[in-house]
Amino acid sequence: MSVHRSIQRIPQQPVVELRDVSRRFIKRRERHRSFQERFIRMLSRSNVDAEEFWPLHNVSLTLHAGDALGVIGPNGAGKSTLLKLVTGILTPTGGDLSVSGRVCSLLELGAGFNPELTGRENIFLNGSIYGLSRAEMNDRVETIIDYAELGDFIDTPVKHYSSGMYMRLGFAVAVHTDPDLLLVDEVLSVGDTAFQHKCLATIQQFHNRGGTLLFVSHDLSTVQSVCNRAIWLEHGAIQAEGHPTDVAMRYLSYMAHREEESRSQRAGAAAVNPSEQTSGHWGNGKLRITRVELCGDDGKPRTSFQNGDPLVVRLQYHAITRIERPIFGLGIHQQSGTHICGPNTRFGGLDIPYVEGDGTITYRVPALPLLEGEYVLSVAAVDAGDTETYDYHDRQYLFQVYPGRSSERYGLVALDGSWST
Repeated sequence: MSVHRSIQRIPQQPVVELRDVSRRFIKRRERHRSFQERFIRMLSRSNVDAEEFWPLHNVSLTLHAGDALGVIGPNGAGKSTLLKLVTGILTPTGGDLSVSGRVCSLLELGAGFNPELTGRENIFLNGSIYGLSRAEMNDRVETIIDYAELGDFIDTPVKHYSSGMYMRLGFAVAVHTDPDLLLVDEVLSVGDTAFQHKCLATIQQFHNRGGTLLFVSHDLSTVQSVCNRAIWLEHGAIQAEGHPTDVAMRYLSYMAHREEESRSQRAGAAAVNPSEQTSGHWGNGKLRITRVELCGDDGKPRTSFQNGDPLVVRLQYHAITRIERPIFGLGIHQQSGTHICGPNTRFGGLDIPYVEGDGTITYRVPALPLLEGEYVLSVAAVDAGDTETYDYHDRQYLFQVYPGRSSERYGLVALDGSWST
C-alpha cells in the first residue's frame, strides 16, 4: 500500500527526474513435454529458456513541485513499473533516477498492512513507515479514521477487510502524512462511487496546495480533469507527452487503429489503409458520420453564436450494415484544449434500437452557456459497450461564441444564477 523514501530536498531540484531510465526483467520458460523431460529437468536446468523483458526502456521525464502528471497506456505498458521505480520498490537497470521529498504511494491494495493487526494499529504502523513519530500520529489518527469511514471496523483485523475498505484506509493514511509527492495507481477504481469522488477531490486539493502528483489511470476523463500534463506509455517508452486532452486523443486514435487491424485480421478482411486516416479522424467504418452541422434556431448552419443562443448540432450518418444500439456523442473543447463537456445519447436517455443506412441525429441546447471565446467540437459514434469506435472526428469543427445575454465575463460557462441577501 505505502512506501516511504525520505530524501533531503535540494533547492530548485526537481521532485522527480528520470534520465534514460530502463528496467529489465528475466522471463524463464520451462519446457517439459513428457514425463521423461520432467525427470531430466530435475537434474538439469538446461531446458529453461531465459528471455529479457524491458517494461521501461530509456525513459526520461521531470516533475517539478506542483506538477500533476497523468500516465496512461494499455496493460503491460510499463506504468506500474514506473511508479515502483519512483517509490524505490524497484531499482533501475540503467539510467539515473532522483526523487526528493516525502513520497506516499498507493500502488497495491493491502501492501504495507499487517493482516493480523487492526485498522487502527495499521495506521500507526504506516505512519512509522512514512517517518512520522508516535506523537504526530496521535494528532492525526482520529482525522484519518473519520476520513476512512470504516466505523467499528477500524478495530477489526484488516484480514477481514474488503478491497474497498483496504483502499479507504490506505488512501486516508497516505493523504494525511503531508507528502511532497503522491503516487496513485488504479487502486481508486475499487470502492463505492461516493468515496472515489471524495478521493479525487482530495487529490485536487493536494495539487492546488502545491503538491506533486503522479497519477496512473485507465480513466482518461479523470486524467484530463485532475492532471495538467500527461504521458502515454507503450512498449516501455513514452509515445506522447503534453496536455492531457491531446495525449488522450492520440492514445485513443492509436487504439482505434489497432482495434481495426485486429478485427480485420480475425475476419480475414483487408486491413484499413492507415494513409486514409487522418490524425483527427478514425474509426472502423461500420458507421460513418458523413456530415456535421452547427445550426441556430432557424436550422441554418453557422459557425458563430452568442452566449444564450439556441444551438443545434445535426449529425448525418451512414451505416453500411445493421448496427444494434449505437451511441452518438459530442465533445466540446475550449481552443486551449480544456474539455468542457461530453454529452451522448446514452447519457441523454435516448435509446436507439438499431441503425441501418442513412439517418440523422440531432442534439439541441436551448440556451448556450459558453462565454466568449473559440471552441472546437468533436463527434463520435461507438457501440453500446463503448469498446468499439465506429467513427470519431476529434476537434474538427471550430465555432465562435460572442457576448450575449449573460453579463458574466470570466471563465468558460455562464451559470446565470441569482444573488440574494
